[in-house]
Amino acid sequence: MLYIETSIAAPLTDVWRLTRDVAQHVRWDLRFSTIERYGPDGRFRYATRVLPGLTVAGVGVTAGERHGPDGRATSALRFTCSHPLSLIRSGAGYWRYVPTPDGVRFLTGYDYVPGWGRLGPVADLAFRPLFGWATAWSFDRLRLWLERGIPPERSGNQALAEAAVRLVIAVAGVAAGWSVLALVVFLPPLPGTPAARRCRRRFRGVGGARS
Repeated sequence: MLYIETSIAAPLTDVWRLTRDVAQHVRWDLRFSTIERYGPDGRFRYATRVLPGLTVAGVGVTAGERHGPDGRATSALRFTCSHPLSLIRSGAGYWRYVPTPDGVRFLTGYDYVPGWGRLGPVADLAFRPLFGWATAWSFDRLRLWLERGIPPERSGNQALAEAAVRLVIAVAGVAAGWSVLALVVFLPPLPGTPAARRCRRRFRGVGGARS
């Protein structure tokens, strides 16, 4: 199972709004190009633009929500995709919101069944870490929006610009015979640039117990 967690210094109501409103969710989540709800029972359609003119789409449903007396909330979902190019055939997961003195622990856990027949499990060895990275990067993008007021579009552009600068430095370093690879790879991103490395990727318990 993939697990990603971040801490956000913002009210739970704001975190809930930007994650539950599909029009806002699609702005910060790198994994999706469009999300739209349909029907009265929590169903939604999602799509990812793989290449210009090529979109992979699937459907999902909110399987249930739970709100605790201490303010905690959990939303469970299931999803499927029949597109032949999709490596994700079906899956399920949850979002959890845990109030803290400083804000909210926002976390997710999800898993899926790979498609592509016998090739699927092999391809998933590379795809799964990439998908987990995209989730973590998106969570940090959401955090920057809520904590610093940086719109997702702006932080996304900043990430592209910073990546371009790092690439130029790397190419120039190689051409000049400098050893700059470690600098390019390990130098921390700017504070306003989303970074997957800022998120936790191992489950550490919620209030002392997994619930």
